[in-house]
Amino acid sequence: MTLPACRSSSRGSDRLAEDSSAIEQIDNSLSFNNITLEQADEKGQVVWQVFARQAAYNESKQYAIVRVPNGQLFQDGKAIYRVRSQTGQVFEDGEKILLKGQVEATDLRTKAVLRGEEAEWRPQEGILTIRNNVRGNHPQIQITAQEGRLYDREQRMELKGQVLAVTAQNPVLAVRTDALTWFMKEERVSSDRPTQIRRLIQNRVTDIATGQKAEVNLKTQLVTLRQNAQIATSDPLMQVTSNELFWEAAQGLLRSEVPLTVLQPQQQIALRANRGVMNLNTRLVDLAGNVQALAQRDQSSLKSDTLNWNLNTRVFRANGNVNLRQTNPPMVANGPQAVGRLENQTIVMSGGRVVSEFIPQ
Repeated sequence: MTLPACRSSSRGSDRLAEDSSAIEQIDNSLSFNNITLEQADEKGQVVWQVFARQAAYNESKQYAIVRVPNGQLFQDGKAIYRVRSQTGQVFEDGEKILLKGQVEATDLRTKAVLRGEEAEWRPQEGILTIRNNVRGNHPQIQITAQEGRLYDREQRMELKGQVLAVTAQNPVLAVRTDALTWFMKEERVSSDRPTQIRRLIQNRVTDIATGQKAEVNLKTQLVTLRQNAQIATSDPLMQVTSNELFWEAAQGLLRSEVPLTVLQPQQQIALRANRGVMNLNTRLVDLAGNVQALAQRDQSSLKSDTLNWNLNTRVFRANGNVNLRQTNPPMVANGPQAVGRLENQTIVMSGGRVVSEFIPQ
């Protein structure tokens, strides 16, 4: 026999009331108390085994409506889920089981516990679908969504509808998106929809990241953001944008191998480069490849091959083909190296032949 899952056409509470009244309407000769329902596939392997407080068949015996079902779902003869609910439908053809009302499904392999108002198990497809107010708990992550579809052979869960996934380890990462795939074996989640990720330390939001696509490694807390990727940090106050960003949230490291922009609003400085690494803990920024720095207060600018910027001391070190332009007084300088602070134009150029040109006003 089969236990079916619910369809999404109506609310779980309405369906629950319908199923309860249906048992009362079915002929008592087709009703059983304290019964175990078991279904096997064509190989003779158990597909499910469900105990019910009461089961009542419809007249055609196509399915049974059950009260307080509690049992196990199997794959290749091995139990993979433990399930329970308030009511359910078990279909005689073995294609599906429907569960309704306070559904709870435990993945016996990953220890994930999933809850919702409706569930549908299709053993031939290997898909367990949970709908309506879906909540999930796992040692690595907690999730909420409108629907979750678990593919048992791949141990992959597809979540959709106002998805929130919160990691368990510190610092906590809260992932918000409209669709998220949870790869349980690989210990990662990913989304190809616009995604926001917040880092929390002691329940305080410290950093906010966004991207059109995102992936989080639940074990290492490596966050990958792609397409219009952006991270806004609070300490130090900084905004980083790129088409691809790698964020090691636990270590406080940002990295990009493609062109990026760094904005520092306190010093009113904008930096651009072909690639860069930022350490949020030491407040050091290392940029390389066509580096450009602009002081927005007076439009002074600097170009170089590489640039190291200490946000604590506000001192930068530029190396390779350094070109400095400042407005007060108007001047252009070129040299191998430069050290100083761009926002107040205290800069020393050195390392070889330095050429300066003062521009008459």
